[in-house]
Amino acid sequence: MSISSLALIVLIIGAAYFYLGQRSIIGQRASANVKLHSLPHYYGAWTGLVATIPALLLLVILSVVDGIVFKQMVRDFYPPEILALGKMDQEIAFAKVMNVVQGISFGQVDPWIQAAGDAWIRWQSTSDQLVTVVVLAVSVLGGFFSYRQINPEFRSRNSVERIILWTLILSSTVAIITTIGIVLSVLFESIRFFKLIPPQDFLFGLEWNPQFEGAARAGSGGGTATYGMLPMFVGTFLISTVALVVAVPVGLFSAIYLAEYATPRVRGIVKPLLEILAGVPTVVYGFFAALTVAPFVKGVGESLGLEVASESALAAGLVMGVMIIPFISSLSDDVINAVPQALRDAAYGLGSTKSETVRQVVLPAALPGIVAAIILAVSRAVGETMIVVMAAGLAANLSFNPLDAVTTVTSQIVTILVGDQEFESAKTLSAFALSLMLIIITLGLNFFALQIVKKYREQYD
Repeated sequence: MSISSLALIVLIIGAAYFYLGQRSIIGQRASANVKLHSLPHYYGAWTGLVATIPALLLLVILSVVDGIVFKQMVRDFYPPEILALGKMDQEIAFAKVMNVVQGISFGQVDPWIQAAGDAWIRWQSTSDQLVTVVVLAVSVLGGFFSYRQINPEFRSRNSVERIILWTLILSSTVAIITTIGIVLSVLFESIRFFKLIPPQDFLFGLEWNPQFEGAARAGSGGGTATYGMLPMFVGTFLISTVALVVAVPVGLFSAIYLAEYATPRVRGIVKPLLEILAGVPTVVYGFFAALTVAPFVKGVGESLGLEVASESALAAGLVMGVMIIPFISSLSDDVINAVPQALRDAAYGLGSTKSETVRQVVLPAALPGIVAAIILAVSRAVGETMIVVMAAGLAANLSFNPLDAVTTVTSQIVTILVGDQEFESAKTLSAFALSLMLIIITLGLNFFALQIVKKYREQYD
């Protein structure tokens, strides 16, 4: 039985226990004419949650563990010459075994690979049957024992709230652990990169040319690779600046209009239309930038006697600015609407006009939220890849001219990690070093935004 089918059955069992638990306590209240400690649906929720949560957690754990165990067991089928090879070659051998398990055929396979694949299939079949029996037994027995606990004095609301509390704590812990895991994985690979390339060359280098691997491996031939990060970060800064020059005024002014000046009818029409921009796929923006905006920018520039690249930072930044307008507009609109009406009334009472009230009262009070919206837009612009690849190109040019072709950090990361890569080379590991620097810069921006929010929140609370 598949994991999804088994999870669905567990949910059905939980729903059945919810119904039985609620009906049982209602019957007890009617027959004994006593007052319940909690509302009836809490008793049903108690039985349903106990029948569902432990079984689903066990299903997830067993589904993860059996793959790890099988991978270790299948090593017994590896010939000695495979075990003597490196980790990468063993992973290739394991991939061949998994092709047999999944029924993917690439011609004649070695006998040991076929035997290992057949053994994996047998283990998986036995494991599926055991997991099904164990998970269903835990669900049924858990629901049964919780059902036996139901009585008018049972504090079901406290128990349900305790389960919800621990579920929230677990969810928060998963999010924190995931973040720590991402940072550590990037950090460890970056340390490997800096063992091959001096950190000062990476941090202050003015040229990015990772095509050759001569510098990554001692004794190998070829030219010298250069891994200076400044061209990518300058390109990222340039395109993001153009995008923010477009998005911040347009998004903020549209939010002010919708929140303070527009009639309810106009707001009901304009706001959904504006937010449609957030739902447009980035590849569509990329096509629009490459096929429409870039030729238009090039034509206008050449008509003015300027030299404009066919793939320019200006074209990518303009389209990226249009893409992030909804982030600033929607969030700023919500923040402006959250400003207490009493502040506006006080300003009107002192003789302020509508524009003076907005400029001197509403916007300062809403500044923390507006800054947060802008920082979110900056993060969105920094992390954008598709528009840059299609409209700005992949040339790592160190230029502050928006009419030149540049690239960004995310574009280079994607370019480096596309296809089969050898994770022992400096070229591949450089993607993790770029990611680490991007994380550090993003954390710095967030810290700066939090300081602004803290300063003005204390003023207007």
